Amino acid sequence: MIPEQSDAASAPTRRTYSYLGPAGTFTEAALSQVPEARDQIWRPVRNVGEAIADVTSGRSDAAMIAIENSVDGGVSTAQDALATVPGLRIVGEYLVPVNFVLVARPGVRLEDVKLVAAHPVAYGQCLQWLTANLPEHAHLPAASNVASAVGILDGVSDADAAIAPPGILEHYDLELLAGKDGGIGDNPNAVTRFVLVSRTVAAPAPTGADKTSLIVELPEEYPGALLELLEQFATRGINLSLLASRPIGDALGRYRFVIDADGHVQDERMADALLGLRRFSPKVIFLGSYPRADRAIVHYPERYSDDVFIEARDWLRGLISGEPAA
Repeated sequence: MIPEQSDAASAPTRRTYSYLGPAGTFTEAALSQVPEARDQIWRPVRNVGEAIADVTSGRSDAAMIAIENSVDGGVSTAQDALATVPGLRIVGEYLVPVNFVLVARPGVRLEDVKLVAAHPVAYGQCLQWLTANLPEHAHLPAASNVASAVGILDGVSDADAAIAPPGILEHYDLELLAGKDGGIGDNPNAVTRFVLVSRTVAAPAPTGADKTSLIVELPEEYPGALLELLEQFATRGINLSLLASRPIGDALGRYRFVIDADGHVQDERMADALLGLRRFSPKVIFLGSYPRADRAIVHYPERYSDDVFIEARDWLRGLISGEPAA
């Protein structure tokens, strides 16, 4: 007789996802967009480094991290972590519209505010409003947009007020100082791009609306080196949606390039470009190919279609093997 399995033994193993906490952050909002993360274990962490360490150590199956903002540009801590921590893959991207309010402990007035706690990215997105309305304020960096407000409630922060997501007022007893009508963000159309990072896995199948993320270092500096890097994409009809430089850190003036290219590693033109980069660059980090968050189909000239690359290879193979020309 086969023994009956207990409910605990037969229950599927739940996956763990790390995100910048505490609950209520924009990172949590991005994670809520991941269908496979629903009803799984969500682990709040204090910074990007901890989220990445969770993945590499196996504490978490994946981590959601902010990588780019439409106002403040690339998130350097995330880009540097992806460049220096081996064995990571981006498996998805998610877009979250962002806006902010200014909150404080009950009884605090706007004219009392001298020190504002805020995550550095959030602070940058509200700087024009702060300069106009609190010209003498000082900035106290916070670990997350929610932590900035929780800190002033718990008494662990010396700040008078905090920049936080509007939804925080549903969870905490805070005074709304500004942002009731439209928020205090300098750009009402601001969007933050998040990526879901796991340990190294095979890229999902192409969808036609894909993005490939890379980090590439230039060889020794010489005139035209960056142009040669870019030509690996241009001569294959590949559009770059992101090109950002970050210091390598081993010497002044040495940079690596964070690149998002339209297309999938299984596309012939992308595969050919990666081979070109591999020959050209001393270090190429493939971060993954994954569906675009906006699901926009990638368009390219017909001369760069997969069939053209395949036909060219077959033609060359025939030349080498001595087949008669067609």
